[in-house]
Amino acid sequence: MCWIDISLQDTNCATGIIIILSSLLFMTGIMLLGLIAACLTTGAFLPQAIQTWKTRSTEDISLGMYSMMFTGILCWLVYGIMKQDLPIILANSVASVLSFVILFIKIKGILKH
Repeated sequence: MCWIDISLQDTNCATGIIIILSSLLFMTGIMLLGLIAACLTTGAFLPQAIQTWKTRSTEDISLGMYSMMFTGILCWLVYGIMKQDLPIILANSVASVLSFVILFIKIKGILKH
């Protein structure tokens, strides 16, 4: 049995183990890439959210764009949850909050006028 008695003499078993370990490292690399992408794309919302929160001004922000973006982010969040994909869930959870803040202030500003 390969999984009980691993011997380097048994090249089929050793090759199988190397393939499994390589696959695990590759999958970890893919997860790391996903987490980096999630941090960068989600972090891109942060400067706008901070600026909007501080100034309470959304005059130059498109309501249509942020409405579509927020809806798309929510769709990605549901997709990530359904796929159980951690980078997608984390990125879109944070991005949905940040984009909601901007969208909320934008709509509040429109209703004031």
